This record gives sequence, structure tokens and C-alpha cells, in this order.
Amino acid sequence: MQELTDSVYALTQSIETDEGSRAFHPAAVETERGLVLLDVGLPGQADTLADELGAAGFDWSDVWAVVLTHQDGDHAGSLATVVSETDAVVFAHETCARYVDGREDPIKGEGDDRYPPVPVDVELVDGERFRTNAGPMRVVFTPGHAPGHISLYFPDAKVLVAADALTADEDGLQGPSEHFTLDMAEAAESVGVLATLDIETVHCYHGGTVEADSERIAVIAESLGA
Repeated sequence: MQELTDSVYALTQSIETDEGSRAFHPAAVETERGLVLLDVGLPGQADTLADELGAAGFDWSDVWAVVLTHQDGDHAGSLATVVSETDAVVFAHETCARYVDGREDPIKGEGDDRYPPVPVDVELVDGERFRTNAGPMRVVFTPGHAPGHISLYFPDAKVLVAADALTADEDGLQGPSEHFTLDMAEAAESVGVLATLDIETVHCYHGGTVEADSERIAVIAESLGA
């Protein structure tokens, strides 16, 4: 667990694969109503998420909402378990909701491979804001990696939770994964949108947290042809 800024926490879930250990990085933010989870991880990872929350001094009873950044199973796979444990309100972008609630199978997992569908209580659009203890959390529509993909921006802290719109590695902030991104041209445009924000810290679902500013994001956007 890492604190990105006051009341915003970076969480880590790890799994073992044939290629070795893989880490995923959801997040959480405190609000007056309780804790909001920003993604929940792969199916079967709810216990790991609970352990990470415990390290930050929280438990399931503190959670009042989940904001999904998009439909992919590594972000939404544990949603049914989390909602069962917490009765959380579920938020997702209006373009993403039909994949989460079962009207359509997730694009990258269908049939027996899909995670259990869960109703989306509130469908989001670009620019909506949540009141949090870290100041406003703004929904930024960043499609390309997946339909309805969103990032979350904390302007007061200059922190961006990029989800899969950006990645990070040992060399710092990078663009989205070409292998897992459905529309790279659209994803590049989304990186260009993020470059217009005043940012000092970026939290990526794949790669974790890096210190990177808007200029670095603009360089990435230009390299992608945005």
C-alpha cells in the first residue's frame, strides 16, 4: 500500500503465472461517505484486496462504492465478491456498463471466461466529479484501450489514476500497451487529452506509481501520433 496523496491510496495485487509474478495496481480514495475503490482486480483476488485495505487501516465495512475504469477482467473480475461483501454502489462509464452488467460479454472475455455480471448503479459521463477527502475527483473519458475507459484526476493534488490509458516500467511513464489496446489511434487521442491536465504523479494499473508531468505525457502522445 502506498499513499499517493492524503486520502488516496495505491494498492497492489500479485498473481503467479508461468512467466513469473504479475502485479496489478487498483486504488482507493476516502470520502465523507466512506471508501471508494478504483477497480477491484481479477476474479479470486478479493481477499488480496481486503488485505491491502487492512494495511491502510480499512476493512470491507468502510467501502461504500466502486468506480470501474473499464470492463476488463483484471479490473472488474472481483466485483461480484466485493459487492457481496460491501453492498457497494457501482459506478462505470455509460459505454462500459453493458459489458459489466451482462447485457454483453466483455470484449476480452466471453461465455464461461467472463466474470460474474453485476448491475451498474450509476452510469458516468466525461467530466463528472466526486467529492473526496483529497478534493474533487474528476472523471476523464479516455477510450481506446477499451470502450468506456475512464481515468480519474485529482486536480488539487495533481494526481492522475490513469488505469490502462498509460503504463509504467523501470524507465518511467509509457504509453498504453499496444498488445492489449483495442484502438491505438483512439488511445493516442486520449493520451493527448491527459497531457492537457496539470499532473505531477501518475498511478498506472500496470506498472504502479511514477512521478511524471504533463510534458512527459505530451511526449508520449506525440510519439503515438496524437
